[in-house]
Amino acid sequence: MNAQSINALNSKTEFADVSGRKIAYRSIGKGDPIILVNRFRGTLDTWDPLFLDQLAEKYKVITFDYSGIGYSTGTLATDLKDVAKDVKDLADFLKIKKTIIIGWSYGGLVAQVATLQYSDLITQTVLLGTGPPGERVVPLEQAFLDAALKPINDFNDEIVLFFEPTSDESKKQAKASHDRIAQRLDVSKIPSTMDVFQLYFQGSAGLTEDKENFKGKLENTKTPILIISGDHDISFAVENWYPLTRKLSTAQLIVLPQTGHAPQHQHVTLVVNYIDNFLQNK
Repeated sequence: MNAQSINALNSKTEFADVSGRKIAYRSIGKGDPIILVNRFRGTLDTWDPLFLDQLAEKYKVITFDYSGIGYSTGTLATDLKDVAKDVKDLADFLKIKKTIIIGWSYGGLVAQVATLQYSDLITQTVLLGTGPPGERVVPLEQAFLDAALKPINDFNDEIVLFFEPTSDESKKQAKASHDRIAQRLDVSKIPSTMDVFQLYFQGSAGLTEDKENFKGKLENTKTPILIISGDHDISFAVENWYPLTRKLSTAQLIVLPQTGHAPQHQHVTLVVNYIDNFLQNK
């Protein structure tokens, strides 16, 4: 199989042996590397393959599972600095000296920590459906908790969690994305127990408390940042970014209408074009 025919649905699951654990990853495309950092309960299988394939038209797209999640071994760390080390360890294993990073939701928190911890490695950062360090101006909605903590989510849960239930167009795109993801989805790999959920929550809570002042460090970073949010994200409300928009000198914020927590799954081509334009204008 040549590089041109390898895509998100047929790419091989490989393993990076690092520090006594195996980090599962997949790689498609050619060009500057992009490492994608996943959401709460996300695995290699839960990215929309169309989004990955369109990114891979110009870039080398690398997805992975956190230690202890999905196809990877080990245990998910409760300090986001340790979770972010998965990014560094994977880059080192793949002999990547410079990379772009894209983080979604919880992965956006990890991506911010990685950006600040490994500024020599990460050249540009894209944040999807996520929020900044520190206390939230707008808390997550109860609807998120009601759906997100079920052991197994159905399609109706996905609409609530990732799309905009009041928009027919958003629900249409939810079905299209769901069907694409279903082509390569091992539900048994998705974290489903409260024990594992708590590991995620402890990491998020640490960044909310922000004892190490990552918010202040974010305001002083030189790394270019692109933030793409839906106008109704029940997990990470876009309003949480507004107090920082005049303080983040390297950040751009794009808000998409009638869109929920997964803008890159609802507006695949549009978001890929925004990302590509941002990356090309260094």
